[in-house]
Amino acid sequence: MVCVLVDGEINTGAHVLVNIIFHYPPELMSLLIDTIPLLNRSKKDVLLFFYGAGVSESLLTDIRQQLKLDPNSINKFEITRKVLTRLNEKGEATLRERREILKRVIEFESFSTCWDNDRLKAKGLVAEIRDTVNVKDSFTRMKLERDMEKKKYMAESQQKAEAQRMEREKLKRIKDDFAALFLEKDPHKRGKKSEAVLNALFEAQGILVREAFTIKLDSIGVVEQIDGVIQLDGEIYLVEMKWYQNKLGPAEVGQHLVRVFNRGDVRGMIISSAGFTSAAVQQCKEALVQKTIVLCDLEEYFFALEQEKDLLGMLREKVKSAMIDKNPYLRF
Repeated sequence: MVCVLVDGEINTGAHVLVNIIFHYPPELMSLLIDTIPLLNRSKKDVLLFFYGAGVSESLLTDIRQQLKLDPNSINKFEITRKVLTRLNEKGEATLRERREILKRVIEFESFSTCWDNDRLKAKGLVAEIRDTVNVKDSFTRMKLERDMEKKKYMAESQQKAEAQRMEREKLKRIKDDFAALFLEKDPHKRGKKSEAVLNALFEAQGILVREAFTIKLDSIGVVEQIDGVIQLDGEIYLVEMKWYQNKLGPAEVGQHLVRVFNRGDVRGMIISSAGFTSAAVQQCKEALVQKTIVLCDLEEYFFALEQEKDLLGMLREKVKSAMIDKNPYLRF
């Protein structure tokens, strides 16, 4: 395999090798010391090889001087060892030079320039260096992939934790606003605040609000009647909430039943702050023959929120009770 340089980094096939060149590891260092002298016929050729790879003249000057004064005092292997050791010791400062040297060795193909006795050995060493680089690249790639997966997992965990924290804070605000409703004495103010609480509560619990809850001001007698539309498991529910001091009787419940019966394929839900009389429950039970009607106490919503229970699951159980057991007023 022939490695190429991509954006200043050696690329073996499709993978970029980085950490192996920051410092030549011992096994690669040894291979380079054995190989570079075989690729260059003379000592001057070895120096020229390093110079062509961008090695600073300051790292080569004393070696040139030594060769000039006493050519036999140092051989090609010793020259290679000195230069590579100096480059390795400088770390990041000579990273580019080490990359270029490794690139030139791996891409070397003109073995005809080698001495005849060195040619086969040089080919074998270059192949071994290529294999070493590829193996190192595989480990590097796997480590990078593991690191990336770890970072991705940590980021997702942090995002999930942050989302959960924000959700808890949202539910706490809703719970505080909900609790404040029971302290509000002004019916009109309580009604307006109830709108926001119900809208926020259903949305926070994953229940689709088709039409936001709004207070009806038809007359002073129904100032606390709040109507809205939700979608639960694909079914549409007309919802009415009444905040009365006394339990809702057939007359109060009947008003909402009429609205439900006058519409198409919709269901009904009534939320009461004071509960329902037995006569009202019986009236809704009889209506179950034609329509699904669910009765809820307002405090059930508050306790579900306070105890961090599944409001959606609670409503599903109420619907199931109404449809299967013919009981519109399953209490929790």
